[in-house]
Amino acid sequence: QVQLVESGGGSVQAGGSLRLSCAASGSAYSTDCMGWFRQAPGKEREAVATIDNYGNAEYADSVKGRFTISKDSAKRNSYLQMNRLKPEDTAMYYCATKGGDWCPLYDGLFNYWGQGTQVTVSS
Repeated sequence: QVQLVESGGGSVQAGGSLRLSCAASGSAYSTDCMGWFRQAPGKEREAVATIDNYGNAEYADSVKGRFTISKDSAKRNSYLQMNRLKPEDTAMYYCATKGGDWCPLYDGLFNYWGQGTQVTVSS
């Protein structure tokens, strides 16, 4: 079992920045791969970024060049630095984890999820 707690969400104006944090506790194996996903009202959940234990990161096209995912493997924390935020980034952001080396941008493979943190970007 893994417990995930997100923090760092809030309200910002377009062009601003936020840094999300995810703290994991429980099984170390199940946090090999950590990811961030988001869901806006009326829309399906989508992948934002994932990172494996080797530091390999993948990003959704919509956030490439603006968001950076990082991971502190010793602490089993994950971070999402979000710069140049846009109103379309407004969503509930979720941290998720899975075990193993494969770390795709696909929410169906992630086993553990946090409660989410809200990000609101105003124009």
